Amino acid sequence: MAQSARGIGSKRLVVGAHYGLTGFLGQRITSVVLTLWVLLLGSSVFFGPLTYQTWAALFAPLWMKVLSLVALFSLLYHAWIGVRNIWMDYVTPVWARLSLQTITVLWLIACGVWSVQILWRV
Repeated sequence: MAQSARGIGSKRLVVGAHYGLTGFLGQRITSVVLTLWVLLLGSSVFFGPLTYQTWAALFAPLWMKVLSLVALFSLLYHAWIGVRNIWMDYVTPVWARLSLQTITVLWLIACGVWSVQILWRV
């Protein structure tokens, strides 16, 4: 670990304008992916009959499953960045913030696994 001039601590800055850029760009990119997926899904549902057969036929091709998987991971990442920022901004005790972040990660992983099982069952 790098030492400062006084021999205490690291020289690494932990604050700065660019540290939130990754989360900001991540949320913007995932929101574009989700918007495109919703528009594709909405146009497929809007312009055709809404039956179980058409819904199953829509999700049967591999390209739609892969696209839905990308949208799912985008949704999970988008949710993680948003909720993580809420915990970091408004929960000040470190133990509470870490607990909430851990619960959030476990919940998002469980939702992701469950969604993948549903998606690949069709």
